Amino acid sequence: MNTPTRYILLALGIIISLHYILSFTQEEYGRATSLSNITSKLKGGGSDSSKSHVPDDYLSISHSANVTGRRANATFVILARNNDLDSTVRSIREIEERFNRKYNYPYTLLNEEPFNDDFKKRISVLTAASVEFGVIPREHWYQPDTIDEEKATAGRNKMVKDNIIYGGTYRNMCRFNSGFFFKHPLMEKYRWYWRIEPDVHFHCDVNFDPFVFMEDKNKVYAFTIGIYEYEATIPTLWGHVKDFIKKYPEFVAPNNAMGYLSDNDGETYNLCHFWSNFEIADMDFWRAPAYSTFFEYLDSKGGFYYERWGDAPVHSIAAALFAQKDQIQFFDEIGYEHNPYTHCPQSEEKWRQGRCSCDQKRSFDYDGYSCMRQWDRIN
Repeated sequence: MNTPTRYILLALGIIISLHYILSFTQEEYGRATSLSNITSKLKGGGSDSSKSHVPDDYLSISHSANVTGRRANATFVILARNNDLDSTVRSIREIEERFNRKYNYPYTLLNEEPFNDDFKKRISVLTAASVEFGVIPREHWYQPDTIDEEKATAGRNKMVKDNIIYGGTYRNMCRFNSGFFFKHPLMEKYRWYWRIEPDVHFHCDVNFDPFVFMEDKNKVYAFTIGIYEYEATIPTLWGHVKDFIKKYPEFVAPNNAMGYLSDNDGETYNLCHFWSNFEIADMDFWRAPAYSTFFEYLDSKGGFYYERWGDAPVHSIAAALFAQKDQIQFFDEIGYEHNPYTHCPQSEEKWRQGRCSCDQKRSFDYDGYSCMRQWDRIN
């Protein structure tokens, strides 16, 4: 074998070895370079998203005047702290510009401590809609006494040591968003909510009322981005879900979206979830016996603190199992960004109608870490 050939084979060996090392140690790299992902990209990857589009009779393409007509019993909900002021201002300015200056839905802002006067002043001037500021009850936010703190600390420390993203934080917030925000006194009067976080971006005009559309079409949950969860944050979650299903089979809906969550009819969890920093949903669904029982069951296992169960997989699993799959809506029309991922409408018509500022080619929809292909295959 001549020298150039040996060097070429050596280089190929190094590249293949690095590929396998990264595939086993870097979850995102493994998904992006998986055979199934590459095959789907070669086949085109995308789907006909027109089947999820909002019908034209719901559209009101007006760039100035208020839209008259029916409103749903709905609110925006924003969980923020006083030091999130500037980023919260940016989020509200964008949703006002793109949607709410025409619809005037109220805002509910929640914090585990009182908002200061400067926060209230600067938020209130951004909108003509009603704005309410609430403090989260202590028992809804802080770690319950039933948690073994030594075990919880050990779990956090291990995640930090293993470089798991947000490994040492987010527990109280995830538990609150999973089981308590819809019980807050300021939220009790509403049925629908649209969750907004500080420092998110809305890239397109929303020329329809998502709340009214969902109410009319018997939807319970809507999303714009589907993504994989970090398995290291939820190692025992699916086992508890399977146990719950066995114990309460009556809560599992016919024609549900189990196929989005699992590639083998529920035996294992494929880690797909709806990215819940954007969600529009019916709080009657969260308040109903199925979800209430589900959350209480999970809460009793301690995984919000012993591991790092997020509200995204908890909400997604519940919506996928306790609702029929056609009650879950993918809103292609709503251009949305939460760093580092963006959903940009893939329909050229909807992109133009929405005067979208996002780049369609950079939409996360069929990225290797996206779960839209799993959603497409069941719809």
